[in-house]
Amino acid sequence: MSDAAGNIESRLRASLHDRYRLERELGQGGMATVYLAEDLKHHRKVAIKVLRPELAAVIGAERFLSEIKTTANLQHPHILPLFDSGAADSFLFYVMPFIDGESLRDRLTREKQLPVADAVRIASEVASALDYAHRHNVIHRDIKPENILLHDGRALVADFGIALAASKAGGSRMTETGMSLGTPTYMSPEQAMGEREITARSDVYALGCVTYEMLLGEPPFTGPTAQAIVAKVMTAEPVGITGQRKTVPPHVEAAVLTALQKTPADRFASAAEFAAALGDPAFAGPAGGSTRMTARVVGASGRLHLRPPLAAASALLLAVLGLGAGWALWHQSGPTTPPVVLRYTMTQPDSARYVISDQDPIAFATDGSVFAYPSTAGLQLRYLDRTDPVPLPGGRKGNYPAFSPDGRWLAFRDGLRLLKVPLAGGAPVVICDSCIGFGNDWGIDDSIRYHAPLPGNVASRVLMVVPAGGGTPREFARPDSGSGEVYRYPLLLPDRRTVLFTLRSRDTDRLAALDLRTHAITRFEQAGGSPRWVADGYVVLGNADQSLIAVPFDLRHGRPSGPPVTIARDVSVGNTGGTAAGVSLDGALVYAPSLRGSKRQLIVVSREGRATDLMPELRGYSLPRLSPDGRRLAVGIFPDDGTSDVWVLDLAQRVWSRVTTAGQSDHPVWTPDGRRLVFARDADLWWIAADGSGHADSLLMAAGSRYPSDVTPDGQAVIFHEFGSTSSGIRRLVFDSAPAATTILPPAYDEAAPALSPDGGWLAYQSDETGRSEIYLRPYPGPGARVSLSAEGGAEPAWSRDGRSLYYRAGDSMMVALTGTTGTGLTVTGRRLLFRGRFVAGDRFRGYDVSPDGQRFYLLRGSAAPSTLVAVHHFFDRLAFEQRRKP
Repeated sequence: MSDAAGNIESRLRASLHDRYRLERELGQGGMATVYLAEDLKHHRKVAIKVLRPELAAVIGAERFLSEIKTTANLQHPHILPLFDSGAADSFLFYVMPFIDGESLRDRLTREKQLPVADAVRIASEVASALDYAHRHNVIHRDIKPENILLHDGRALVADFGIALAASKAGGSRMTETGMSLGTPTYMSPEQAMGEREITARSDVYALGCVTYEMLLGEPPFTGPTAQAIVAKVMTAEPVGITGQRKTVPPHVEAAVLTALQKTPADRFASAAEFAAALGDPAFAGPAGGSTRMTARVVGASGRLHLRPPLAAASALLLAVLGLGAGWALWHQSGPTTPPVVLRYTMTQPDSARYVISDQDPIAFATDGSVFAYPSTAGLQLRYLDRTDPVPLPGGRKGNYPAFSPDGRWLAFRDGLRLLKVPLAGGAPVVICDSCIGFGNDWGIDDSIRYHAPLPGNVASRVLMVVPAGGGTPREFARPDSGSGEVYRYPLLLPDRRTVLFTLRSRDTDRLAALDLRTHAITRFEQAGGSPRWVADGYVVLGNADQSLIAVPFDLRHGRPSGPPVTIARDVSVGNTGGTAAGVSLDGALVYAPSLRGSKRQLIVVSREGRATDLMPELRGYSLPRLSPDGRRLAVGIFPDDGTSDVWVLDLAQRVWSRVTTAGQSDHPVWTPDGRRLVFARDADLWWIAADGSGHADSLLMAAGSRYPSDVTPDGQAVIFHEFGSTSSGIRRLVFDSAPAATTILPPAYDEAAPALSPDGGWLAYQSDETGRSEIYLRPYPGPGARVSLSAEGGAEPAWSRDGRSLYYRAGDSMMVALTGTTGTGLTVTGRRLLFRGRFVAGDRFRGYDVSPDGQRFYLLRGSAAPSTLVAVHHFFDRLAFEQRRKP
């Protein structure tokens, strides 16, 4: 139990101690938590439902208690009675008998399908309860298997209280809680459309869904997300029952499908009529006609194609679900209604925000149920029917995920190793111990393809393949020597013969295809990179203008067959052509919005935490660094065009000067004399005069990525962080010996953000060997004993100019650690919190700097990583519909 949950339970236990003795928590639902308790007055077991605090705040105690009295007056053999209700210590609760049995959901989980007689009996008993409630002007609004209890062989309907009170007392403010009334799987179309007046026919529809599930083992409409389910509720027709279970009598099917009619007027007028039809062998549907509906059509892709409804209303609803996700519903009359395209955002927790990379980092399972993405906390799995991401086992330092074709495994990289992990549980399995590469694709031939640096020509890339079961990687395509071409992001198509890939030439990406039998390469004029295949015959590409496009592709002839269609704009696209998007085989998409236009504030914060704006304008600043004399500030600036360059700000005159002009330049670090800046360009090391005069000179170009962190006090070498190569780790490059470099600290536990002490004797860095990032010190250049500096998390170390203090971040806290020397070396004499604040973190790099006197901190405030991902569903259904409509 979390501390917060424990605190709530303790307060609740104290506030109810004179009436009820809480024993344990029984479970949690979308709106309430249930506790088992003893009624001290009557010496009986009861179940106490306590509303979620945010819901209680929206409803209000007075309105809730007033409305729930209506439920207390419902007395029926198939309705779970209400014993008590009240407010205690800001909690709203109500008390019911404790049923020592099971719910219908428990039985369905165990048996899947119920005997027809049992299903009809339970449905009839629930209908009897609903009819009684409806005649007393009470609509349940949330009929589902979880709310139907089975006790001594009879059904009891529970939870009349919450939905009624919340709907009447909460009103439109329900959206403030991030909850919606009703469960999407059992929600009637009119309830899904947000109609204010819900009638008894809505409960009849929900009971029809429950009865359908009792007979067939699943509800009439399912999907990977609540949004997808509601879209089907609005637009699809349920599959007929007897065609899937021949023992179901025709009149039972006719009754259930009548209850599931889209238009309320076409359903039973009352729950009693539904019960009567279930027991009437002569019932054949409204006016004696058949209610049997057309089965859903499954295309060659295996994806559901939704048949438009025969409904009268047209409406547009925007609602907010628990994720903070938006969902759009379009309901339009007539058989020509186009399928709805759902677009919604998914908020990522601060602890696991998406990390943008140039190397195509999002992977989507073929069935569209889950995707994987790299985050600040390692690889995460986001199941679309869950509200929070799940860490991938063994993926703390992983990247470049790829799902197996059957969706049972996820491959990823950890340094030079390529691994796979079973999603059902288990330890990662090594596929390849040493196979550097990027952009993995797990093909239907059970091999993994990727691109890798070309030995001897690190600026180029070759295409590689390795068996997913393990083995030795082999090269299967490389560009001609001197062509200037780069091959990236291979994708095996379903014909097992064609590999699509990105061909980069003169900084332009376009689509190309390799025939595996003839090894012939076809270069298409279609611009775009990082191809993904959709079973309806489309290739999804990311464009340099940061758009995501769908290109019709003729698989038989192996070529594009029509003009591209834009799926989304402002999608994050990396400098090497990788697109921050994932696409499933059935056309579900998720992508990261571009941060190209993200603006940040450049601010100064005192040791006491007082913040002032350094410059009034908002720009795409990154990684500020003060000159040794503290008079100038170097930063990387990312304008809206997707490029970046190094600029220097004169702090006294508040005047900017541009240092680099070639683009793709950032991570500036000063030399000790303040005359030059070492920086990264295209992830390689360069340097240039700090006043921008002259040309930039290359220091180190090689496979992988490297970013400078510090220049040694003698000005002779640069300390940098390298990853994605055979030489990953914290490294040193002596300027006179460039391009030769040596490794100081190998990447055992994701060591990063190195910082040299002013005397050059100690190296501070961050490492996650304990499972979270902490700061460590070690003698430079070594060897020597390591010193642990932070106590409760730490990252991004920075030395004071006198070398007696070391600053670092711990979450949203800026800390300082005081150091001293002993006979055996350096020691930590104390730690102190300076201030707190939500500032842009540098992740593997230091995202701030400190003035020479240690009194001011130069920080950034704004967005460092996308807080949301965007999902798109049914885009290709819409394309297929439009194609059918063309003459």
